[in-house]
Amino acid sequence: MILTLVTHDRGAVEETAPQALTFARALGEELDVPLHAVWIGAEPDAARIGEHGVSVVHHVTHNGLDDYGPLAWGKALAQLVESAHPEVVVSIGSERGNEVMAHLGAISGLPMVANVRTVTPGDVWAVTRTRWGGSLLEEATLEAGTKLLTVAEHSVGGVPASNPVSPDIELFRPEISDADLVTNVVDRVETSDGITLATAPVVVSGGRGVGGPEGFAPLEELAALLGGVVGCSRVVTNNGWRPHSDQVGQTGTVVAPDLYIACGISGAIQHWVGMMASKTILAINTDSEAPMVTKADYAVLGDLKDLVPAIVEEVKKRRGE
Repeated sequence: MILTLVTHDRGAVEETAPQALTFARALGEELDVPLHAVWIGAEPDAARIGEHGVSVVHHVTHNGLDDYGPLAWGKALAQLVESAHPEVVVSIGSERGNEVMAHLGAISGLPMVANVRTVTPGDVWAVTRTRWGGSLLEEATLEAGTKLLTVAEHSVGGVPASNPVSPDIELFRPEISDADLVTNVVDRVETSDGITLATAPVVVSGGRGVGGPEGFAPLEELAALLGGVVGCSRVVTNNGWRPHSDQVGQTGTVVAPDLYIACGISGAIQHWVGMMASKTILAINTDSEAPMVTKADYAVLGDLKDLVPAIVEEVKKRRGE
């Protein structure tokens, strides 16, 4: 059996969590073993999980699991693993997924491989995973009675199964002590509404070529027209032109929009690994040899100060504005 941890926030499935189910389903078909899921706390979204071919959902329930606590989740998961004896435990490689799986590895004494892109099962498993924020790929081997894996975000799509099922729900009640709840979410403060840099379908990003904080006005207008948000490179935040929350990259936010428009961004590896999962990349730059230009799906060579306003006007024209 393959057991997939479905990460969620009080019942709302994490955006990238279905990618782990897709990865686990393909691995289960290769190993010819059933696909189970584990849902900790709240009420499981059985219909959505069933879309991915999961036959059984293990609902881990306890009064101390009403909200997220990394140690408590890890301990509960470790007890389920000890009881169910899965061959593989999979989670998405989000902050929450990696944190819980790391606790599982520490509690169970099993090795945990984070941010996996591909696996080749055998007597010894061959694993390819991302390191250093995605700037390099590591080839590794894994030997363990139960394999613990997290899937690199956006390395696969969250594609439903061709034959959805209605999964059985099996309750599991772990033993959780007060000591396991020393780190636990007890309150939240909402700081913003609407789409975020991480979830936007369109990101219009600016780099050194924008020239200064005032140069982002056309990018803001374009992003608003396209239903997206503005991002930026690290040099922009270093110069104080935009806040760090707008930074895309290895030390900023990892994004995977339908369209990424890179304006005046050279494309350093630290930035590239933060947006390389974008479905379509358009580069606007004066340098035809810039890494962003050579790697992009489309490139427009020219001054962004002329091109971005021209794109804005063309979009408005086509919309009849």
